[in-house]
Amino acid sequence: MNVTIRGVRYNPSEETQQFLDKKLQKVQFAEDYLHDLDIVITRETIGQGFHLDAKMHFSWGSLKVVSTDCYELYEGIEALVDKIEAAASKEKGKVKGR
Repeated sequence: MNVTIRGVRYNPSEETQQFLDKKLQKVQFAEDYLHDLDIVITRETIGQGFHLDAKMHFSWGSLKVVSTDCYELYEGIEALVDKIEAAASKEKGKVKGR
């Protein structure tokens, strides 16, 4: 699984990347069929907070996008990883059902 982390109006620190890598251990079950995971962290210009997007590319050609908004970055990362985990297991269930 290839993981790409980008920032828009925000430079992800080494600590943030390590925290994200640690949280992504929950998604190890999907490593066989989840090829690419692109994560974009955007700092909002109006107000405070962050917008996090994740694009998941599956081996059977499917693309799934999940996102979350948050004021605290690390809480947002945890919420995003939970959404990634749920979407990956749901997508695997769809493919198994066919």
